[in-house]
Amino acid sequence: MSFQAYLDNIQTKTGKSPDDFKLMAEQKGFTQNGELKSTIKAGDVLKWLKDDYALGHGNAMAIYALLKGIKKEGD
Repeated sequence: MSFQAYLDNIQTKTGKSPDDFKLMAEQKGFTQNGELKSTIKAGDVLKWLKDDYALGHGNAMAIYALLKGIKKEGD
């Protein structure tokens, strides 16, 4: 499955776009100026996404990769 397919599935499930998750991560204090803070660990982001959006591990990791800048939309 492509990275974009993960993002599309997440949007279908949650109604939230990648940009929505970026904005919410900023509001939660996970990111600053669009970059994941060095003090934030993958587990912090995964717990938030699993608890608040019932995302599975793979989908939550996709959002983490997006926030960390490892992947981008369209990959």
